[in-house]
Amino acid sequence: MMQPKPSVFPSNITKFQAGTFTSNPDLLAVEEPLEIQLNFIDNEEIVQKTVAITMRTPGNDFELALGFLFGEGIINSMQEVIRIRYCESIKKPEERGNVVKVTLRPHVKVDLQRLERHFYTNSSCGVCGKTSIEALEISGCPVLPTNRLKVTSQLLTTLPDKLREAQSIFQHTGGIHAAALFDTQGQLVTVREDVGRHNAMDKLIGSHIKSPEIMQKLMVLVSGRLSFELVQKAINAQIPLIAAVGAPSSLAVQLASAYQMTLVGFLRGGQFNVYTVPERVV
Repeated sequence: MMQPKPSVFPSNITKFQAGTFTSNPDLLAVEEPLEIQLNFIDNEEIVQKTVAITMRTPGNDFELALGFLFGEGIINSMQEVIRIRYCESIKKPEERGNVVKVTLRPHVKVDLQRLERHFYTNSSCGVCGKTSIEALEISGCPVLPTNRLKVTSQLLTTLPDKLREAQSIFQHTGGIHAAALFDTQGQLVTVREDVGRHNAMDKLIGSHIKSPEIMQKLMVLVSGRLSFELVQKAINAQIPLIAAVGAPSSLAVQLASAYQMTLVGFLRGGQFNVYTVPERVV
């Protein structure tokens, strides 16, 4: 069995503080590439394609791969996957543990043109080319019902501190994003961390892919700003409320409005802004 890669890297730094230099040990968040390969049947032939290369923090790599494929509409459930594993037939030592292969069941149809449109990702911008609301409209994603979730304003303001307390890698490095699912009682359900904010979301969604209906009754909080892509992934998972400690983009707000998702921004310091569907916040 392959040993898990470390998520933090020890380093020595020279620190300037109070007018003097000191030598100190430090920990950095690890950033390495992850290649996601897809195996499927097309016209009775076995096809192997690389569908994404993303810079990520090692850990929960299978969740990341499954969450990515789910969020992009390539798979609809875990039942469509036969196997997921690290690729053993690698060409370079540095690729070990950095290539994940997902094998789909023979009946699963894969849109090859959709695959060609996607897939170079990085830790700052997410999937390149995701620039319009039509990307979700084409995939037939339903509008979110407004009766699934209600949350109090007081409870919302408690979530950032709970997220920060749960960020184990952040406490050591300070340089990592997080995404977390909470229930309407403010209980933390799941948290995932990564140098890429979209990777943290993929890991989070991938962790519940065996029972995706759970996410329909929860809300998600992310540690940074809210981009179109993060909202898109949450809508695909049918999460009714998304919140962030930072600002949303204009397209993120437009997308949330179009799909009746409640979007909360600047959730910090006991206050927040509700940009869409405010009736879920009571």
